[in-house]
Amino acid sequence: MSSNKSALRLLTFITFLVMGLPLTSSAQAVNSVINAESNRTKVAQESQTRIDQVVGDTRKKEEQYKRLLKEIEGLNIYNTLLQRQIDGQTIKLAEMTESIEQVDVISRQILPVMTEMISGLEIFVAADVPFLKDERDQRIANLNDILTKPDVNVAEKFRKVTEAYQIENDYGRTISAYSGSTEIDGEPRQVNFLRIGRIAFMYQTENAEISKVWDQRGRQWQDADEYKNDIRDGLKIARKQVAPDLLLLPVSAPEAG
Repeated sequence: MSSNKSALRLLTFITFLVMGLPLTSSAQAVNSVINAESNRTKVAQESQTRIDQVVGDTRKKEEQYKRLLKEIEGLNIYNTLLQRQIDGQTIKLAEMTESIEQVDVISRQILPVMTEMISGLEIFVAADVPFLKDERDQRIANLNDILTKPDVNVAEKFRKVTEAYQIENDYGRTISAYSGSTEIDGEPRQVNFLRIGRIAFMYQTENAEISKVWDQRGRQWQDADEYKNDIRDGLKIARKQVAPDLLLLPVSAPEAG
């Protein structure tokens, strides 16, 4: 529509020129006008091309800007999550640091306690019924040795000490029989020991010729020949060679606390 109007104006203008000018001059004027209009149209087309390019570049940059905004939004969310994780790890690190400091304090406090526990156990074993004496003394010696080892951590040391206490505690509610050597009339003899908890400890020679029972109050062995059959049966029961049965055995009377 706009080009039609321009053409109409151009024709009108040319008509006026033709009517008012000689033929040669009119032709030159018309050519001049046509050339001017052609140049203007060309300039307008070039301008429009540049405008289209600018618009295209603008749209591309707008789309790129929108993509960047989405990426920034995603990165902000990711950074927020990372910051939460870092905050949580910082709290855990502080807790672990505090725990380590407490472990150091506990380690310094527990070592003297374990030393006292071992010393108390040593005194108890020395005063107790003398069954498995070598084995129990060796266990205490091992505890004293492990307590001074720097390559054994505190937890392992404490476990060993409590384990020794548990073993001693179990002796009080179990029955056992084992072979060993003891001195009889000044000579070492191989005998079979029978332990019933901590209330009875006795032995018998292989041929059942001699039977003895431990007197805890007097801290010495006493004759128990009248119980030799029951002691023999008790050894078989402890070794699970026969079924449990009622036995008549000498038992030390409980002492007043």
